[in-house]
Amino acid sequence: MSEFRRGVRIGVDVGRARVGVARCDPDGMLATPLETVARDEGSVSRVLELAAEYEALELLVGLPIGLSGHDTPSTADARAFAAELAARTDRVVRLVDERLSTVSAHAALRQSGRSQRSSRGIVDQVAAVILLQNALDIEKRSGHASGTPVSPAQELD
Repeated sequence: MSEFRRGVRIGVDVGRARVGVARCDPDGMLATPLETVARDEGSVSRVLELAAEYEALELLVGLPIGLSGHDTPSTADARAFAAELAARTDRVVRLVDERLSTVSAHAALRQSGRSQRSSRGIVDQVAAVILLQNALDIEKRSGHASGTPVSPAQELD
């Protein structure tokens, strides 16, 4: 088993209206919320600015796969977002399974006493934290980077 690769990672939860962004410390101990980015023509640029600001080793984009293991309506959108990130950076971009990260984020926020309405602005960040922490835990257990690398020229579905 190889050692855990040291370096900050950026977790990205792609939604139709917002993009949640999280980061971890260089030792990969803890994922923390970073920012909620409005989903518009500038969202890819903003995520790349954050990756540069934190000198990220890689970007981990959540891939919303259904519980059955099949694509969902949001899967193609996340793949397209990841491909655009990959096309515009030299950093590694990986797609990671994010099954239930948004559901888990809503549950955690409810348990902390927040209503769904009051959580709207941060639920995407919390989902990004969950998918990033899961990816970090997988890499630590297996010794292999989590997810699938995205090629800048990758065909979109």
